[in-house]
Amino acid sequence: MNFDPVLLAPRLAPMKAAGFWRDETIEVFFRRALERFPDKTALVSYRQGEAEPIRMSYRELDRRADLIARGLVALGVGRSDVVTFQLPNTWEFVAITLACARIGAAANPVMPIFRENELNFMLNFGESKVFIVPKTFRNFDYEAMANGMLAGLPHLKQLVVLDGEGENSFDKLLMRADTPALSAPGLAPDDVLLLMYTSGTTGEPKAVMHTSNTLFSNLHAYIDAMELGETDIVLGASPMAHLTGYGFLVMVPLILNSSIVMQDLWDPRQALRISREEGVTFSMAAAAFISDMCLAVETGEPPAPSFTKFLSAGAPIPPVLIERAFRVLGMRVSSAWGMTECGAVTITEPARALEKSGVSDGRPVPGIEVRVVDANGKLLPAGETGALQVRGASLFAGYLKRPQLNATSADGWFDTGDLAFLDAEGYLRINGRSKDIVIRGGENIPVMEIENLLYKHPAVLACAVVGYPDQRLGERACAFVTLKPGATLSFDDMAAYFDAQKVARQYWPERLEVVEQMPATPSGKLQKFKLRELARRFGDAA
Repeated sequence: MNFDPVLLAPRLAPMKAAGFWRDETIEVFFRRALERFPDKTALVSYRQGEAEPIRMSYRELDRRADLIARGLVALGVGRSDVVTFQLPNTWEFVAITLACARIGAAANPVMPIFRENELNFMLNFGESKVFIVPKTFRNFDYEAMANGMLAGLPHLKQLVVLDGEGENSFDKLLMRADTPALSAPGLAPDDVLLLMYTSGTTGEPKAVMHTSNTLFSNLHAYIDAMELGETDIVLGASPMAHLTGYGFLVMVPLILNSSIVMQDLWDPRQALRISREEGVTFSMAAAAFISDMCLAVETGEPPAPSFTKFLSAGAPIPPVLIERAFRVLGMRVSSAWGMTECGAVTITEPARALEKSGVSDGRPVPGIEVRVVDANGKLLPAGETGALQVRGASLFAGYLKRPQLNATSADGWFDTGDLAFLDAEGYLRINGRSKDIVIRGGENIPVMEIENLLYKHPAVLACAVVGYPDQRLGERACAFVTLKPGATLSFDDMAAYFDAQKVARQYWPERLEVVEQMPATPSGKLQKFKLRELARRFGDAA
């Protein structure tokens, strides 16, 4: 794969001179752990249905990552190849990530919610050489789905099935002891480490490229802002196929030489029990996770005394939830804002979390700049809302095969598509989105893709999907449709249609509203803001 990371070259010299790009790969930090304390717990992996978790030292994780790396090479994976894995939060996710880095391959984690509609595009666009899936997860047969896709994946060399029983099982292909020792060099600091798809407004996901330097510059700043160290125990409950999980819940503990406790299925009571037993001190996830844990404690589950710090991003956090978490859980919730393209750009430090997290999304971390401009690119003063732009060390290396979409100016400013303002202290507040995305529980819903599918329904004349507020998830999605003469469409009909189209269930709108006419300008342009105003009452009613 020719990644062509066009956004790297202009930053190479200044970022390295400033010390933001340290030219360190994950292998540097992992080797440090092996030298310092090889028998320290690297991870604890809890899986639903298993009585005991899997506990793994850095020494044992190193052994398993080495076997997987050798197994991938035996399957024909080499430098700059893409390995796609659709796994829940398990030890294999971490080991595959390390294995890819050791052989110079790009890791491409994809969310377990994805189905054929999304995966066919991603696997073909990224020319993935190996696709790793669980046999089953949450009562869904991933092996059957993947086998049904193989004929349409010309670049794929091998399907690998975790917990599989056939010749393509994870153990038989990637845990073999008879493969040759590694000889080729691993990833260099400016090689593409991570390929991660993000939902956008183009109707298809965009593949974000990150290197060790771009990603780790953000992780170091994040570690400092959140005051994390090698004694911290990190709860990994947010999906690791998001940048939140991959970067901040997998890579950060490895960089720190600390420990990660992984939960494959979210259950707030189990999360609290695990946190008490394992001494969890910190995690990062969407606000819904905090709300769920508060409710669990309020209904009888004991809190976890050591679990005192939490970082939440993806949507503004209601001030009442920040106060509730402190009162009920003894937890300081820090707010943050970021994107797959640039990591956690702004963070509210724990010392000011109670004061600022409910009214801001934090202030920029070292190595990244933010600015708010008007429609003409003029810098706006504090308090005025405009287009949010960012530049700096953690900005991505570009979109794979689509440099024309990079939205980056000649002097390095990236247009986030969000609207925001800065307060007098330099804290950022997201104040709307110019891009057409609904964020549900921290998950971006690709609105245009869902609308395009709805337009194909035989009953639909016109449609628009907008978000409406939800106390727990931040937003839910509502589909407004006008119908063809004589046609009918119920919510159940829409659900059955999306199911037949193999669309991830989390992308389905939670509400359907049939209207006689869409609001439009005299020229016929859809006025989505009017639909958002109409949909807002659904949230108020809830």
